[in-house]
Amino acid sequence: MSNIKHIAIAGNIGAGKTTLCELLGKQFGWEVHYEDANNNPYLSDFYSDMHRWSFNLQIYFLNSRYQQILDIHKGDKTVIQDRTIYEDAFIFAPNLHEMGLMSKRDFDNYSSLFKTMTSQIAPPDLLIYLKASIPTLVGHIHNRGRDYEGSISLDYLKRLNQKYNDWIKGYDIGKLLVIDADNIDFLNNKEDFGKIVEQINAELFGLF
Repeated sequence: MSNIKHIAIAGNIGAGKTTLCELLGKQFGWEVHYEDANNNPYLSDFYSDMHRWSFNLQIYFLNSRYQQILDIHKGDKTVIQDRTIYEDAFIFAPNLHEMGLMSKRDFDNYSSLFKTMTSQIAPPDLLIYLKASIPTLVGHIHNRGRDYEGSISLDYLKRLNQKYNDWIKGYDIGKLLVIDADNIDFLNNKEDFGKIVEQINAELFGLF
């Protein structure tokens, strides 16, 4: 365990990343690093006017996650991270650019900064991807009732889901565990959560 410092959970909006982070943190004694959503000064504005605030939002997330990774590398604890720096660069920023919500100038600037940052860091020891269909995502988003997420469109979620699936298909920089969030209830079903724990042990320690 001493050689394992960084576990990360990836997944679309509403996939269940934060919940799984908390459960696994308690199970394994890992420190949880949350996505900085509640304190993000751009998030509410972004959902009201994506074109105006897309670049600001993505730069904020990029910097926040980069700082998290630097802290993980410096520290002596095993950390589980809610969302990764790679999702910003391979899913959210390209999607905004393709939708005409981020200019080419801003996207190129962002991409260059991402390449510089990631050249200085190592990938997670294990990436856990929560794969969820649109109905599952919508149900989770509705249940948690965040005001700023009320304006998220189905088209936006569908575009993100396609980019997530494409990214995961080509992910080759470290260990990967894909969990089908449509057919597992790790929050309310102890057996389902136990299966995830077994899979993580197998990936990290070769234990079945």
